[in-house]
Amino acid sequence: QVQLVESGGGLVQPGGSLRLSCAASARTFSSYVMAWFRQAPGKEREFVAAISRSGGNTYYADSVKGRFTISGDNAKNTVYLQMNSLKPEDTAVYYCAAGTWDLYNNYVPDYWGQGNQVTVSS
Repeated sequence: QVQLVESGGGLVQPGGSLRLSCAASARTFSSYVMAWFRQAPGKEREFVAAISRSGGNTYYADSVKGRFTISGDNAKNTVYLQMNSLKPEDTAVYYCAAGTWDLYNNYVPDYWGQGNQVTVSS
């Protein structure tokens, strides 16, 4: 059973930064592709970013490209999402996920974290 525990959300002004952390149970990084999703009120959950098992490849939604950075620390079994130049439309509950890529290069999550609120407002 994979456990994902998130931290680091909160309230930030537009243009500010936040870093989310997701601590995973042991050996998760070697078995799963780690990713971040988000869900705004009244909207579907959407993909934000993913990082390959080796950490050598990263993938981003167009809406966050150039502003967000996903990274991982295998020694700590932790994946991070550094969010810069935040906008009000980034307001959402952010979820960490452990999953895989399907044959069509769609990310398929197998496990979810509990979610962490990020609010961007002045």
